[in-house]
Amino acid sequence: MKKLLFIGIGGIILNHSESHIFAQKKLSSKTTTPEKTAPAPSSFKVKGYHLQFNLANCKDTLLYLAKYTFDKQYVVDTCKKVKNGKAVFKSDKEIEKGVYFIVSQDKVRYFDFFINENNKFSITGDIKEIRTFKVNGSKENEKFLEYIKYIATKNEMFGKLRDKAQQMPKKDSAEFMEREVKQLNEDVKKFQKEFYNSNKGTFLADVINLQISKEPDNVPKASNGRPDSIYVYRYIKNHYWDGVNFKDDRLLITPFFGDKFKNYFERIIPQVPDSAISEMDNILAQCDPKSDMFKFLLAYLTPYYEAHKVMGFDKVFVHIINKYIKTGLANDLYDEQVREKIIERGRILEPLLIGNMAPELLMIDTAGGKITNKMGFDTAKTSEGVTKLYYDNVQKITPLLVSLYQTKADYIILVFWDVDCGHCQKEIPELLKTYHELKQKYDVKVYAVYTHTDYEKWRKFIIDKKLDFINVFDPIHINNIREKYDIFST
Repeated sequence: MKKLLFIGIGGIILNHSESHIFAQKKLSSKTTTPEKTAPAPSSFKVKGYHLQFNLANCKDTLLYLAKYTFDKQYVVDTCKKVKNGKAVFKSDKEIEKGVYFIVSQDKVRYFDFFINENNKFSITGDIKEIRTFKVNGSKENEKFLEYIKYIATKNEMFGKLRDKAQQMPKKDSAEFMEREVKQLNEDVKKFQKEFYNSNKGTFLADVINLQISKEPDNVPKASNGRPDSIYVYRYIKNHYWDGVNFKDDRLLITPFFGDKFKNYFERIIPQVPDSAISEMDNILAQCDPKSDMFKFLLAYLTPYYEAHKVMGFDKVFVHIINKYIKTGLANDLYDEQVREKIIERGRILEPLLIGNMAPELLMIDTAGGKITNKMGFDTAKTSEGVTKLYYDNVQKITPLLVSLYQTKADYIILVFWDVDCGHCQKEIPELLKTYHELKQKYDVKVYAVYTHTDYEKWRKFIIDKKLDFINVFDPIHINNIREKYDIFST
């Protein structure tokens, strides 16, 4: 069976594979923010819809009506009585204005259209050829269809060029495709800009604008004689959001906005916490705090920066908590229980941010461990028993405490590790080598915290590996390092 080409709002389609929905999974990460963070849009709605389709060569007996929402797609309605390509979707319920699409019974997207001011219209045509489509009852979709038909023609031209190139020698083929595809893309970009300008002020133009690449026409040369890449980057960043109205919730229900927003924070802006904070605050300030746009953007940014893989970006997460969660701006997004969990997470992380003074640790070294074991700490079974032992022996314990703050050195390396941790067994000896190298040049010490309490096993490892660190552990349980330093694994 021949695969159907999905015709959407895109430029030249270089990959003609099927586009499946329903395959997108919810965010699944060990974060305090829930997986289902995005709210259902509530504003910019239209009362009901009545959509009729007459699609020649459509063999489906069932079709879905689906919508884009930020960076995902969701089914809105199902027509279970499709016969000879004729389908009707009808409802009196409110529906969000935006870009929708029809999906086959095999979950393949067919084509896009707008539900905006007009919510009653019909589309007819051959499902295998988008250029046969006609719209009745929606001037907006008629205009949109003009755009799609142009793109389809360019897609066809690309296919013919590719077939021609396959008959050429490899070198000639590459040069031919580079030259011809470049011209095709230039034609598409020109058409997009002209289409946008001729429809400026409409929602259709606003959607097309999301896809238009904001690149400079004339790039100056750098000192090395090549095009100035820094100029290009700054131009793209400075013009990235040109024409985008963050007060228009309809943009959420489009195929481009979610990915465009994510791309901005993941690739366009400098990957520095302070830059992320500045850009985030600037965009959110343009949103109505009660709007769905504000909620969706905050719903994406909060778990993204909580689980960021680069060290230091927890600063952004803490900023979100202090500026948006604690102040009540996220009350419509997260319930009270979730907000409390997020705020508690921020309380733990804030003292650990880069630039802040590390929390104090009062630990016991190997010599002190022998003494505390004789007091009975190693056999105490309950927290009440440990507490009683501590206060019964506090005067003997106090002189044994090894303070992180009292450790004298220009540089202190703080490491948490476990004897039974596989990569700790490998990395701690490597750290020892590095420490000895650094000692030749710098005043440096390693404050190495064993995260468990098996004294004999720990002491044996230290002796066997000749670890001349400040080796400490917490047999008296007064530091709560798991919460204080957010240590849940080594």
